[in-house]
Amino acid sequence: MDYAERGYGDRDVGWGERPGVVVVDFQRGFTDPEFQMGGAPMIDAAVERTVNVMGAAREAGFPIAACVMGYDSPAAMPHWKIAPLREELIAGHPSVELDPRIAAAKPDLVVMKGGPSIFFNTQVAPFLIKHGVDTVVVTGCITSGCVRASVIDAFSLGFRTIVPEDCVGDHEDEPHQSNLRDVDRRYADVVDADAVLGAFERLRGRNASGEAE
Repeated sequence: MDYAERGYGDRDVGWGERPGVVVVDFQRGFTDPEFQMGGAPMIDAAVERTVNVMGAAREAGFPIAACVMGYDSPAAMPHWKIAPLREELIAGHPSVELDPRIAAAKPDLVVMKGGPSIFFNTQVAPFLIKHGVDTVVVTGCITSGCVRASVIDAFSLGFRTIVPEDCVGDHEDEPHQSNLRDVDRRYADVVDADAVLGAFERLRGRNASGEAE
């Protein structure tokens, strides 16, 4: 029996009443070809689509949190097996700066994280809870690493979790696709940016109506 026959992915998570957006590690170290881990075409395209999603969220009044990965010193790092992380991601290094396109979209909260998940030891979850969020849209990179970790934490924290596949990116297509398939049958709904934009428009009206009441 395969996953589907065993009941995996038998229903959609669906949308709640109030979404928020998290933007994982769209920083120059992963987006700028100046750096060893930067410049992947899939990630660059995902940044552009995420900017669209952020703009729609801002217009609808939905909160946006972003993160960069960085450390105060090499001694503060966990035991990464990835050489560029150990060599570049020190606070103040250009690789730790938000991608300029994401910075221009003005997230409401920006944190520096030390673990894979945007939620681990950060104020992102309390920020979303403060703003009444019940549905988290996860964007960012790398799909098979920090995005997947963030999806699992969003699920574990009780949020409905949505992943627009064209707003996340990886260095290679195979881990990108295989991890999206896996989270889609376990933890989250994998959709596309257009579906997210449509949901924002629908929920924007519902939230505005509720505020008017």
